[in-house]
Amino acid sequence: MKPINATRRSFILGGLATLTATVAPWPRAAQAATAAQAEALVDKLVADINRVISSGKSEASMIRDFEGIFKRYADLPTIAATALGVDGRRATSAQKKAFTDAFTGYISRKYGKRFREFIGGKIEVNSSKSVKNAYQVTGTMILRNQAPFEVVFFVGQNSGKFYNLYLEGVNMLLTERTEIGAMLDKRRGDIDAMIADLRKAG
Repeated sequence: MKPINATRRSFILGGLATLTATVAPWPRAAQAATAAQAEALVDKLVADINRVISSGKSEASMIRDFEGIFKRYADLPTIAATALGVDGRRATSAQKKAFTDAFTGYISRKYGKRFREFIGGKIEVNSSKSVKNAYQVTGTMILRNQAPFEVVFFVGQNSGKFYNLYLEGVNMLLTERTEIGAMLDKRRGDIDAMIADLRKAG
């Protein structure tokens, strides 16, 4: 696997500061969010996650449920566009759509498996505050026989949906940007080949 190039490293180091410029060519929702709406969204999101992790369903069934949760509550065009980063500038509309579809399945499998590890636990929403162009909603993952840890959701003021997640201190957007960049490097920048890989990943 080739190392991530300087352009991609710069994007990662720039982090969320480059979000607006990166996602501009992608479809965006027009719904506006308030702090109360952001917290209400996360309350509903957390309730759905809690219901799935306590359902006793098989892993495959849980992952299907988590995919539905992502589609309902996440700003998937923004998350996907950020994950693809500067490579999105050369992607066709068809490739962007295919990537978003593949990425939705990938991220649902990946984070569905992660949340499944918390069976028997629950997330409690604690507080919210305004940050640049978004609201930060903070919660606590409470587990049996383990120390609790913080879970943070970022809800866009324009989309009214969450576009980033910090789970045990790990930044979802930057992590996935690194992963997608590595997949592209492996395929020598071939977006279609990377999308094919992504459909099997997670």
